Amino acid sequence: MGWAIPLWMPGERASSARWADAESLALSSRMLAAKLRTAGQVRQAWWAWQRAQAELVAAQDRTRSADELAQDVARRVRAGDLAQADRNQADGALASARSALAIAQAEEITQREALLALTGIESIPSQADSAQPEQSGVRVQPASAQPSGALLGNHPALLELQHKALAARRSAELVSHQKYANPELTLATTRDRGGYGERYNQTITVGVRIPFGTGSRHTEQLSSANAQALEAESALAAQRTRLLSEIRTAQSRELATSTQMQAASERQRLAQQTRTFYQKSFAMGETDMPTRLRIEQEATEAERAALLAKVEHAAAISSLLQAQGTLPQPTETFTDISGTR
Repeated sequence: MGWAIPLWMPGERASSARWADAESLALSSRMLAAKLRTAGQVRQAWWAWQRAQAELVAAQDRTRSADELAQDVARRVRAGDLAQADRNQADGALASARSALAIAQAEEITQREALLALTGIESIPSQADSAQPEQSGVRVQPASAQPSGALLGNHPALLELQHKALAARRSAELVSHQKYANPELTLATTRDRGGYGERYNQTITVGVRIPFGTGSRHTEQLSSANAQALEAESALAAQRTRLLSEIRTAQSRELATSTQMQAASERQRLAQQTRTFYQKSFAMGETDMPTRLRIEQEATEAERAALLAKVEHAAAISSLLQAQGTLPQPTETFTDISGTR
């Protein structure tokens, strides 16, 4: 009976511990990077649904306004104040609005179901109705400013590659200490007797088995480990450059959509004022039906543009957070314009 116990090579034990720690870090960072990628998919699906909701709200407003105008024109036609041709134009505008509303409703359902399928939930929480755009951790810089390296210090996508490169280096270090097969401490026992009727003698043998020589296998393993480390380090440098570019692009988009949102809000305010003026003018018989319909169309389009601009600005903030590697926090929420008018 015998046993063989492998012995550590010089430096192998410490290298093995460092490699194990690096592998643990690499696993944790891979999980974090996977969460960020999933968050990016959810964010895209969420804002696609929000855009569809904005279109739906705009279509509902347009249909409501067209219906009110059609009813008003119908009353005035019956009273003899307007011609039947004016009623036909108003009814045509209402039919067009209802058609657009049906399309918007179908698109909203499509995007909502896509979001639910991605997240695996049965319904969207009702508290989202009063939510605000996610802004926790947003660091908005001018588009021309170069994001500092510190901005990417804890970026999950970089941590994943950093820890992967570290694990590869630790693996190469471990392989470098394994030039030879591990020596073995052997322990054997034998039991025999000189002749029949004599007592058995117990013998214990302790020895050390030391292998000699190296082969091409160690060289190949070391070359492969070093190549993997160099590949991971090259990918890390490329990823850093790409992320800095994405952040600058996201910052530029956030600033542009902010300006667009302000301009759209101003356009909506002016269009609403103009609509009020022409509503009174039309009621007094000073404005014809084509002009009244044109002003109404401009006002509803301005409202739609303002709604979409708000969604695009909130989506730009979300994209900036994603580019910076910020995971959604429990206290963070998204904007919901379903109740906005």
